[in-house]
This record gives sequence, C-alpha cells and structure tokens, in this order.
Amino acid sequence: MAKAEVAIRRRAPSKKSLETKARILDAAETLFARRGFDGTSVRDIAKLAGVQVALVHHHGGPKEDLFHQVISRRAKPLSDLRLTALESLKSAGEGLTVRAVLACFVEPFLDRTLKDEAPWRAYGRLIALVSADERWREIAADCFDPTAAVFVDELSELMPEATRLQVSSAFVFMVSGMLALTASSWRIGAVAQSDDAADLSGTLLDFCEAGFSSVCGGANPSA
Repeated sequence: MAKAEVAIRRRAPSKKSLETKARILDAAETLFARRGFDGTSVRDIAKLAGVQVALVHHHGGPKEDLFHQVISRRAKPLSDLRLTALESLKSAGEGLTVRAVLACFVEPFLDRTLKDEAPWRAYGRLIALVSADERWREIAADCFDPTAAVFVDELSELMPEATRLQVSSAFVFMVSGMLALTASSWRIGAVAQSDDAADLSGTLLDFCEAGFSSVCGGANPSA
C-alpha cells in the first residue's frame, strides 16, 4: 500500500483524545501563568489535568513544545479577531486614525483577558511572561510578530514622517502597557486607593495615542 494511502486511512483523533489534550493544555496554561515555565513541572500539569504523566508527553511532547502549544492555540484566534477588526475598519471607507488602528489591536485582547472567563485571563498573564523573557523569542516570532507587522505597516502609513524604528518602539511600548494592564490591573486601584471601576481600555488607548504622537515626531494621530 502506498504511503499516501496509509496516511489517508489513518484515523482522526478521537473525541476523548481531543478532550484529554484540551485538559492538558488548560492545566499547563494555568500553571505556566501562575508559576512560570521553570516553576512548573510536567508532573504538576498531569496532576491538575487528572492524567498520567505519559499522556502529557504523548499530547504535548517535551515541556518546551508543550509551552509553545499553549501559547499558539489562542494566538491564532486572537490574530484573526485583530485582523478582522482592522479590515472592517478599512472597509468602512472612513479616514483611518492612529487611535482606531490601535483599538483594533488592543480591544480584542482586553475584551477577553479582562472580561471573560479565567482561561483568557491566565493567557494574558502568560503572554506578559513570554514578552519579558528573550528565550521565548522564537515563540513570539511565530505567534505574534506577523500580526504585529501588519499593524506597524498601517501605523507607518498614517505617520509617514516617523521612521519604522520609532513606530515599532511606540508599538512595543503599547503592547507592554496592554500586558501590564492584564497582568496587574489590581495595582491601579491599589495606587489610587480606590475601588471605583474605570474604563481601563479607554485610558490605555488615551495613553498610547498620546505616546505615538510624541514618539513619532509629533504627528497628529487623529488626522
């Protein structure tokens, strides 16, 4: 039998297998976000997922590969949301602004990490850890840089007097603020000594819009 025929005849993963892998990835995401990569063991992940250690290796491979899988599984739908928002904005036929483009990138992330259930909140904290550690540079390049490049291109067109380095610097500063908001939004209330609710997404966009204007040579971000 030809190899191609063998491949076709291979059975797809069973529902039980897919559910087991999802539990493993959920457990890994929770623990990596809470303890970091080095503070989390495969045995810890297996215990939280309720499976044998061998199953973690079977579905995730080495711990580094499992970590990559945890990051990448939400990166694709998040990228799709951002790019869809950007395309909808451009299709509307109205003049683009820096703030509107930034909102297409920031809001899909904050809408999930600040408002949705625990898994996305854990993911937000995990991405903050990934972004702070250069050893995960390849994961960031695979999961996030292609989408970032699309937004940097759009922002560069809106601010033609700025260099790409200036736009990229402002973009990374914005991402840092976005991740800090997800990972430690509680600090805002602590510093303010207030429990009052605030539009943190709007405040972040105000801050970033002004930052782009300053860093990128005083370009008018709302023009």
